[in-house]
Amino acid sequence: MDKKEFAARLSDELKLIRTEYGLTQEEMAAILGVSKKTLVETEKNRRRLSWTESAALAAIFAQSRVLQNALGGDPTDMLAALAFAGAPPHYPATLGGKVWWRQVLQFQGYTIQQNLISQHFRLLNSENQRLYSSFRYDDIVGYLTTLTANKKEEI
Repeated sequence: MDKKEFAARLSDELKLIRTEYGLTQEEMAAILGVSKKTLVETEKNRRRLSWTESAALAAIFAQSRVLQNALGGDPTDMLAALAFAGAPPHYPATLGGKVWWRQVLQFQGYTIQQNLISQHFRLLNSENQRLYSSFRYDDIVGYLTTLTANKKEEI
C-alpha cells in the first residue's frame, strides 16, 4: 500500500466514520479543515482524500472501530509506516501484536510481524518497541541485518 491507496481506503470509509461519531457533514468538514462541499464530494466518491486529509483523518479518528477494522488495527501505525518510509523514527512500545499481527520471524530478540489486513511489516525489539515499519519485507530484513551485523547467525 502506498499513500495514494491509503487515502483511497480512507475516502471509502469517511462517511461511516462520520456516522460512527454522530457528526454532521458540517462538523466533520470543520474537524478535517475542508469545506462541506469537499466533504460531500468525497462521501459521494466524486473525489478522493488527499494524503494530508487522510493523514488528518487517521490521526484524529485513530480510535474509530470503522477505521481500525478497515486498516487492521491502529491507523497511526500504518500512517507512520507510510510517512516515514526510508527515514525510521523511534517508536514507543507496542502490545506485541496480540491482535491484527502475525509473527513472520524471530531472530536474536527481534520480531518481524505482518499486519493481517494492510500487509505491512514491523520490526519489534525484545521490549516490543517498534524499530521500523515498511510495506517491503526486504526493507525490514535489511534493517534487521544492519542491527545484527556484528552477530554470527544468518537470518
